[in-house]
Amino acid sequence: MSFVLKSLANGDSSLGLSKHHPMHSHLEEIKENIQSARFNAEQQAHFLQALLVHIDLAVVVCDDTGDVIESNPAVAKLLGKAVRHCNDLAHIAPLVESCDRSLKTIANWQYGEQQDTLSIQVSVAHIQGKIRKIITLHSIRDALQNKEQQAYKRLTKVLTHEVANSITPLASIAQSCESLLPETLSFDDEEDKDDLAMALKTLAKRTEYLGDFIGRFREVSNLPAPTLNPEQLAPLVEGVFQLHQQTCSAAKIDLQLDVSHSQLTMLDSAQVEQVLINLTKNAIEAVQQNSSDTSASVQLKTGCNEAGQHYVEVSDNGPGVAEHVVDMMFVPFFTTKQKGSGIGLSLSRQIMLNHGGDLIYIQREQGACFRCVFG
Repeated sequence: MSFVLKSLANGDSSLGLSKHHPMHSHLEEIKENIQSARFNAEQQAHFLQALLVHIDLAVVVCDDTGDVIESNPAVAKLLGKAVRHCNDLAHIAPLVESCDRSLKTIANWQYGEQQDTLSIQVSVAHIQGKIRKIITLHSIRDALQNKEQQAYKRLTKVLTHEVANSITPLASIAQSCESLLPETLSFDDEEDKDDLAMALKTLAKRTEYLGDFIGRFREVSNLPAPTLNPEQLAPLVEGVFQLHQQTCSAAKIDLQLDVSHSQLTMLDSAQVEQVLINLTKNAIEAVQQNSSDTSASVQLKTGCNEAGQHYVEVSDNGPGVAEHVVDMMFVPFFTTKQKGSGIGLSLSRQIMLNHGGDLIYIQREQGACFRCVFG
C-alpha cells in the first residue's frame, strides 16, 4: 500500500492493489480522478496554447528575472524579431522591469525601415508563489492615422464651407472694381491712381488664388473610394517610367527602373498611378536642385518588405528632406516649395491609406525615398 501511494505521488498511476484488497475500489477512484484532472489540465493547456498562436495580439509572459516563459507568433510578426528576454524589447524593457503592479502606455517601435506605434499593457500576477509579468503589445498606428485623416477631412470641410462663401463674392467685387476704374479718373497725385489700380489688381489676383486653393481643399475632403481590382505592379510602374523617360533624358537625369519583383495586388490603377506620378515629379524636381557633382538619378522600384507587403518605391539622390520637415511633410497644405500647394503628398498618402496600406518616408544617407506600401 505504501509503495502504491508513493508511485501515485510521483505521477505513476500504473500500479494498483489486488481486487481483493479492501482499499482497491477507493484507490481506483482516486486514480480515475487524478487521470481526469490531468487530462483536463492538458486539454486546457492545449487550448490556451492554440489560442495564443491564433490571436493577433502579441503576448509575452516573463518571470521576475526577465526570462521569457511563453510568447506567441504575433510577437515576432509585430516586432520583427523573437523575444527571449525582456532586454530584447529594447527601450520598452525598462518599463517592463520597473513595473510592479500594472501599466498601460504607448511607445514607438522601429521595425526595419518602418516606424510603428505600440499600445503596451503589463500585468503582474503571482502564480504558484512566483511572479509572472504578462505583456501585451498591439499596433495602433493604423488607428492613429485613421483618426488623423478623419480630423483633416472634418477641418477641410468646415474651411471649405466657411471660406468659400466669403472668397467668391470678394473675388467678383475686386474684378468688377478693377474693370470699372476709368482712365480719366484724376488724383492730386498720379501715383495714387497707380497705387489704387495695383491694389485692385493684387486683390483680384489673390482672391482668385484663394478660390483655387479652396478648390484643392475639396480634392482632399472629397477623395473618392478606390475601386479595387487585381493588378500587376510591374506594368503600372513601367507606364509611369515611360511617361517620364523623355523629360528625364532632356534634363540629363538617369531614370532607372527595377521591377524584378512583380505581384498581383488589389488596387485602383488610376489612383495609384497618380500617386506614382506625383512622387516621380517631386523626385525629378529634387535632383534638379542638387548642387553636388554627382549625376542626378531617380529610381522606380518594386519589392516586398519583411511583413510580406508589396510596395513601389520612388527614390532619388537629391538633397533629401530636412529633419524638421519630416514630421510635417504629410500634413495637408504644408509645403517648402515657393509655388507648392502642399496637396500632393497628403493626397497621395490618403490614397494609399484607402488601399489599406501607407505612404512612408524612408531615411537614407543620401537623397529621398518614398515607399507606397499595399495592405
